[in-house]
Amino acid sequence: MIKAVAFDLDGLMFNTEEIFHEAGVELMRRHGCEMTDEFFTLIMGRRAEEGYPLLVEAAGLNVDPIKLWRESHDLFLAMLDEQIAPMPGLFELLDHIERSGLPKGVATSSDSKYLRRILTRFEILDRFHMTLTAEDVTNGKPHPEIYLKAAARLGVDPHEMLVLEDSHNGSKAAAAAGAYIISVPHQHSRHQNFDHVRHVASSLIDPVVLDMLRPT
Repeated sequence: MIKAVAFDLDGLMFNTEEIFHEAGVELMRRHGCEMTDEFFTLIMGRRAEEGYPLLVEAAGLNVDPIKLWRESHDLFLAMLDEQIAPMPGLFELLDHIERSGLPKGVATSSDSKYLRRILTRFEILDRFHMTLTAEDVTNGKPHPEIYLKAAARLGVDPHEMLVLEDSHNGSKAAAAAGAYIISVPHQHSRHQNFDHVRHVASSLIDPVVLDMLRPT
């Protein structure tokens, strides 16, 4: 029985993975490379300090990973305000969960300042019972730490928590924590491996999702 819901943020609640991808294409162009699906998958869902060293190694770049992330982050922020939008069904799903009375939270690999910037812009920060960010964990996704902490903060056992994720790395973290996982992939993650999830949804208001969280 599902007793709580944990949301990823980027690519799941908002279209930020599309913006990340656009920024990544420009970033890699500046460094004489192409942003392939393989490279994008390496960093998707991970904290910057864990994903960008993998990207640098895979692409054979001669650059400090943190400097590369900062360059990427600057490109991303320059695009963010004009391009950000909620993913289809987000507000309808939040309303649906609230009618069910289930607690909900956000567990993201991004930092707290960024999370607050986005959630306050769309006036939904106070709709979540808790938030966890990169600063709250020692090990980033795909390690299960963030979802184990999310379950504890929401007051449920991990298997009683529905996790909504868009990426392989995030879904793998939730699976390792023992949570019930539904993937909602987008165009940049549809090719990834979701064999470990319970259902691959078409959107946040996929009938399977709504039925699981139906008010009693």
